[in-house]
Amino acid sequence: MRIGPYLIEPNVVLAPMAGVTDKPFRLLCKQLGAGLAVSEMTTSDPRFWTTRKSMTRMDHIGEPAPVSVQIAGTIPEVLAEAARHNVEHGAQIIDINMGCPAKKVCNAWAGSALMQDEALVARILSAVVQAVQVPVTLKIRTGWDREHRNALAIARIAEDCGIAALAVHGRTRDQQYTGCAEYDTIAAVKSSVRIPVLANGDIDTPQRAKFVLDYTGADAVMIGRAAQGRPWIFREIAHYLATGELLPEPSITEISGVLLGHLDALHAFYGEEAGVRIARKHLGWYAKDRAENAAFRAVVNRAVTAVDQVRLTAEYFDRLALDWAVAA
Repeated sequence: MRIGPYLIEPNVVLAPMAGVTDKPFRLLCKQLGAGLAVSEMTTSDPRFWTTRKSMTRMDHIGEPAPVSVQIAGTIPEVLAEAARHNVEHGAQIIDINMGCPAKKVCNAWAGSALMQDEALVARILSAVVQAVQVPVTLKIRTGWDREHRNALAIARIAEDCGIAALAVHGRTRDQQYTGCAEYDTIAAVKSSVRIPVLANGDIDTPQRAKFVLDYTGADAVMIGRAAQGRPWIFREIAHYLATGELLPEPSITEISGVLLGHLDALHAFYGEEAGVRIARKHLGWYAKDRAENAAFRAVVNRAVTAVDQVRLTAEYFDRLALDWAVAA
């Protein structure tokens, strides 16, 4: 799949997720096979660009190309200026958020709320595309609610406005993340436009990824929640799509190495206090599908320093590996 001049290979993409797809996580997912990793959304309001939070979100030093940055907002001219600002700070692809279902975002008439006003969508997309010389992509849902599924209309508007690629989450806004994603709408979108389409929603195994690609005809899959605590899912999907074979599950030793490297990156990027705090949710995700989840969290959540967090995590995995070796 191509987005402008960029070949996205493999065609497995990390979805933008607020509070998750920060620079350390994007780098990790790219190392483990993601063809593209989209940043968590950045505000279009220039009053907040110099805050520590925004500056960390706009830090792309050392990030491998292409660097995709998602922006969120409501006013076309403000979003256009935000796109220019982010390009000046390293963005090589600008992604526009019209898929976020969060109440605080939608109440500000941003995210998926924008899908209710197709004329405003057109003005926003045209303004951003004309503001920058890099590809502009768009992420949407199937619609606002069951009675207002207008992804097809938005897709045609996007193509007409010069959007380079379109990601579609197979749920309406009012579904949030409940129920099951549906792929018929994504298939209809793909058949109606010539730009690349990325399918998103409930893609959590290599087999599901292949099914969704075959069913929808999409050009790529976009992985969101399934990557939390399982960043190696990208290489698993890529391998399966290329060979039809499943990779073995990573060993306890490999998981430990990935996790400890992730901790070091979080501590270095955010500083000790914030890094330790932010790392706790990732530690929980790494253990969420394992029987030892509660015990693991009880151990590592005691840590208040970076050294202790790394030490307790390493010790726990060492004991776990030993127990598994004895059991085998």
